[in-house]
Order: sequence, then C-alpha cells, then structure tokens
Amino acid sequence: MENFLTYALYTKLAIMVIYILHALRGPSVWDRLMGMNLVATKTIMVIVVFASINETAYLLDLAILFALFGFIGTIFIALFISKYRLGKMRQSKGGKA
Repeated sequence: MENFLTYALYTKLAIMVIYILHALRGPSVWDRLMGMNLVATKTIMVIVVFASINETAYLLDLAILFALFGFIGTIFIALFISKYRLGKMRQSKGGKA
C-alpha cells in the first residue's frame, strides 16, 4: 500500500508542476486564478497523501486549514478582480467609479 501512495504522491507533484505553468502562462486573469486554485487543491491532496504515508494525523488538520484559506483567498481575489474590472469599465464609459 505504501508503494501505491508514494506513486500517487509523485503523480500529484508532477500534475502540480503542470498547473503552476498554467497559472503563470494563463492568457487571462481568470485562467491564472483557476491555476492558483488548482495548485492549492493539489497541495491539499499532497499533504493528505503524505500524512497517510507517515501515519500522522496532525497533518490532516493542516490540510483542512490550508483548504479554508485557499477557498477564502480565491473568493476574495475573484471579488477584487471583478470589482476592479467593473470600475475600469465604468471609467471608460464616462461614468463615476
């Protein structure tokens, strides 16, 4: 079972590299945000698999905390981007921002 989990850990790390490249090269801001969210999700999965390999339960608490901060961070960044773009559109139309 440990060999399978080790293989899963390395696979998740390889997929994380692909998502990091997607976050850096994304053609739009929303693609970059999605890439950051995918990296956060894969990081949580890596922490859980690592905790399973080492049989340490405290790492699961860390994964839950990381998931909470990742979710809240994604929501705040999406709100900031949408309000920034809305203000930019209003300024270009001659309205008040």
